[in-house]
Amino acid sequence: MSKPLRFNAFVMNTTSHIHHGQWRRPDAGQTEFTDVNTWIDLARTLEAAKFDAMFFADVVGHYGDADADYSVYVNEGLQIPSNDPTVLLGALAVVTEHLGLATTSNVFQSHPFQFARQLSTLDHLSGGRIAWNIVTGTQDNGSRNFGLPRLTDHAERYAWAEEYVDVAYKLWEGSWDEGAVVKDREGSRYSDPAKVHKIHHVGQRYSVEGPHLPSPSPQRTPLLYQAGSSASGRDFAARNAEAVFIIAANPEIARQQIEDTRRRAAEAGRAPEDITFYQGLSFVIGDTEEEARRKLAEYEQYASVDGYLAHAALVDPDGRVYPPDTPLSELNTNTQKGFAEWTSKAITDREPVVADVAWRSHRNNRLVGTPEQIADQLEQWQAAGVDGINVINWVIPGSFEEFADKVLPVLRERGLAQSEYTPGTLRQKLFGRDRLPETHPAAQYRGAFARDSQREDAVPAGV
Repeated sequence: MSKPLRFNAFVMNTTSHIHHGQWRRPDAGQTEFTDVNTWIDLARTLEAAKFDAMFFADVVGHYGDADADYSVYVNEGLQIPSNDPTVLLGALAVVTEHLGLATTSNVFQSHPFQFARQLSTLDHLSGGRIAWNIVTGTQDNGSRNFGLPRLTDHAERYAWAEEYVDVAYKLWEGSWDEGAVVKDREGSRYSDPAKVHKIHHVGQRYSVEGPHLPSPSPQRTPLLYQAGSSASGRDFAARNAEAVFIIAANPEIARQQIEDTRRRAAEAGRAPEDITFYQGLSFVIGDTEEEARRKLAEYEQYASVDGYLAHAALVDPDGRVYPPDTPLSELNTNTQKGFAEWTSKAITDREPVVADVAWRSHRNNRLVGTPEQIADQLEQWQAAGVDGINVINWVIPGSFEEFADKVLPVLRERGLAQSEYTPGTLRQKLFGRDRLPETHPAAQYRGAFARDSQREDAVPAGV
């Protein structure tokens, strides 16, 4: 019996996320993304279908050249307008019981003390079903929106991310000991002061005293997603991530990326199986091959070439956008390095160019066919080491409804999809435990912040 694949609904709180131009279809409900009922209804649909999580992408600025005309993004609705997914999770937490809820937040868009508090609050509200997709940014415009002159250097962004998560880990894992909340009415003591600690973090970018204001949530640290595919990104994932989002061009490329990241995890002292990998795929489903091809032709009619090229804009060191016909071998870019690298590996019969990065998400990462044919292809991805699928929609809610109604029953017959939820937190459902394992770097802060009667001595050696 095959091990079930995991399934996330990969969405964004916007009109045009991945498949650009599809919002013009009459059945595209994503145009109503500002209506909370759009997301409540989808969350309920996903939970009824036993999806593992609803995974929200996010950006904090427009793509491409920050100094150039950005009307293409506005015309296309290409992630502008867009709303904050973290705020939305609070509404979804109270209308679902099992569905995981993942938000994306950039390390420079929110101070780690504030962000850690927000996610602990959401983890409490949801009963332990929150995940964080850790990103470092790809846009000059997004960086300028937070007072930076431009996007920080690629390697430096990951160094920044390491300190950011370090602060969050100290707050989530070390500030409150187990059993700190006592709710002692007779003794007039809500929490035990001896078990609540300041963290006194002093680093290159942050100085955070603590203590963490929320008490420990069901997971303490939310489930950790990460999507970096460059060498720096894979190193960061190997040290920190529990779920890695990949968009490989084929199963063999996926196998290479997964094996490389697992190797790096072992070198970092973690168990390689503590990281799971989710391949991003979209689906065109028909009761017959002919029907599936007809549906694909309909999607192609709405596809926006301008939208795909604008989304995949790669910029040079001065922030100028490379023309679509620029060979990838000539790139010198601070953004999307991993995507360019893996696109180069996937195209072997000619010189890959910038436009190929755009078309990967449109043409290479879609499965077309009957439910049985799609299940066959998903078995190939699983054989390559993929643990789960980020289901990319064409339209909301139709793409997810169709996948739930037609593909999931076939997968369940093959043991490739769960029929019921495991009780407990999101981490319990995915890994069989509520808390991060001892091999994760966050675990070093458990009990690390000693407290005496005079003051907090809370900086572990070497921090």
